[in-house]
Amino acid sequence: MKRLFYFILLVAGIASVHSCKDLTDEEGNPLIDLNESSGFNGPRALFREITDSDTIAEYQYNGLLLTKVITDKYSVANVMWSGDKISQIDFKGHLDNDGDGDLDEDSIVYTQLFTYGNLGRLTIISENRSTFKRGLPIPPSTTPGPYALNSKVKILYDLNYSSTTGKLDIINMKSGADVIGVPFVYQDYSKSWYTYLGDNVSKVERHYGKINAGVNGPATERYAFEFLNYDSQINPYTLLPFAFKVSTVLAVKNGDKKSFVFSPNNPKRIAITDLVPPIPTPVIFSTSYRYDAQTYMTQGFAVNYIYKPM
Repeated sequence: MKRLFYFILLVAGIASVHSCKDLTDEEGNPLIDLNESSGFNGPRALFREITDSDTIAEYQYNGLLLTKVITDKYSVANVMWSGDKISQIDFKGHLDNDGDGDLDEDSIVYTQLFTYGNLGRLTIISENRSTFKRGLPIPPSTTPGPYALNSKVKILYDLNYSSTTGKLDIINMKSGADVIGVPFVYQDYSKSWYTYLGDNVSKVERHYGKINAGVNGPATERYAFEFLNYDSQINPYTLLPFAFKVSTVLAVKNGDKKSFVFSPNNPKRIAITDLVPPIPTPVIFSTSYRYDAQTYMTQGFAVNYIYKPM
């Protein structure tokens, strides 16, 4: 519930977004102005996500392949490919694990390896993650000490798809502490269910619990994320690889609120519900969108989307 309230405060506190001006990419090429009809036609790529005060993400490419994503506080995800499929993502930086809207001071390093099934669909993500914390200041200094390893975990995600639609259906997660000299066992689990309205994700429900002697115990946390009132225009995240979008949603515990990245269109309302209370009460957020002449969404939920030609 605490994470839910943090997210409520974050969304409610974001001010209206300033208009975006014409910009250039990292090679000096002109970008597509978000709030004007640029007349742009042809292949494009998502280049930046920005608010009125900060850059949320910058996407870099080698030809048509996404190779690097830079986020706040010098955080970087390097994306590696094997042929036309993402094989590995290495992240180093900061994440918002507590859901308060600010990146944590803890430094996170993880490597994700991607496995694909017979149909070429992503089926398994294995992850090794390390968390580093800064030491307390040593008086009389007020400067925190250097970062030191605080914990290591191993995580395994198992992705399942509907036999009738082929869409992502369930993600099972299990994780455990990786401690030198201690036999590794999985200690925690989560399970996510995906529901669709047409091709768009309409709901994600995720349960969390403990693993005891290899058996999943009762869920101790349960959340629902509903995506409502979709438009008929193009979602910017359709331009990003599916495997990267899965990685992004799974990177933090409250990442399911961004599951609309799997949809071809854009939801105008998002409802988040803590299902544990006897009478669950959804908290609903709404937005209005802006689009360019090619019907790509350019602004919504206080984020501007900048594209560049490919």
